[in-house]
Amino acid sequence: MDQRWDAAMTLALNMAGKSPCPDPNPRVGCVIVADERVIGQGWHRGAGTPHAEIEALRQAGDGARGATAVVTLEPCNHTGRTGPCSHALLDAGITRVVIAQPDPNPAASGGEQWLRAHGVEAVTGVLGEKATTLNADWTFSQIHRRPRVCWKYAASLDGRSAAPDGTSQWITGKEARHQVQLGRSRCGAIVIGTGTALADDPRLVVRLPGVPRQPLRVVVGLRDLPADCHLRDDSAPTLHIRSHDPVEVLDQLWHRGIHRVWLEGGPRLAGAFLAADLVDEVIAHLAPMVLGDGRAAVIDPTVTSLSQAHHFVIDDVTRLGPDIQIHAHHE
Repeated sequence: MDQRWDAAMTLALNMAGKSPCPDPNPRVGCVIVADERVIGQGWHRGAGTPHAEIEALRQAGDGARGATAVVTLEPCNHTGRTGPCSHALLDAGITRVVIAQPDPNPAASGGEQWLRAHGVEAVTGVLGEKATTLNADWTFSQIHRRPRVCWKYAASLDGRSAAPDGTSQWITGKEARHQVQLGRSRCGAIVIGTGTALADDPRLVVRLPGVPRQPLRVVVGLRDLPADCHLRDDSAPTLHIRSHDPVEVLDQLWHRGIHRVWLEGGPRLAGAFLAADLVDEVIAHLAPMVLGDGRAAVIDPTVTSLSQAHHFVIDDVTRLGPDIQIHAHHE
């Protein structure tokens, strides 16, 4: 395998890692190489800002003529908030483009073919797996035309998320709760049902320092929210989707540019997403206690026998203080 561009692509991936996450746009980095020397580098700073290629070309200046552009994602070939990067690269005199990941977005893809058709050499697949991993949620959403859904729940060893008297704070310890904050910070939206909103009056914000943007708080269900509830404050935006249909919920969020959903709803909302086959990941926090009775972590009336169970593959098991975190993905 030709590895001559690995070092430059590694630098481009490091640039891409500076891009915001989450964001409606993918994380992209670009470096311009001339005579085995990096003369320009850039990354995408978020929706509405210049793309990584444009930033790198500006830094390279006239040196870009005859140079190579190394970019983590196939240059876009459409006009959105900005012009097509494929055209900008050609206009700058770039003669070779090295690409890690092809663009799965049909509205923006085609840059590689357009550049080839205009005499630019294209090298593809350089560190492609690393580039795809960097944009895993965005890539998933482009392919499936909906956000990826991660269902998070906390429960006792016997699968109870609340005691018989309804108390649930706190089943898990501070280490697990900190991990929840980190998980929320990676998502574009936190989703709960009206039942959870009315019973718990949650804030649904990321309580970590330096968070540039709070996720969208989404409440699913028909019941109204009280005017003085926390979800109506100005600490984060809130969207009330008056529906019980998970497909409709995800469609609305997809059209808002959200690529990852953090599902924190109660047992019935979680069951509705499972029944619709719309849970892609599970993060389970299990506390070393047995409640014996109380609210189950999930209620899915579509499962009546073992053969109808929803199956997941365990990716990781981690000790968090006294608790256990299980991370799994859908088969």
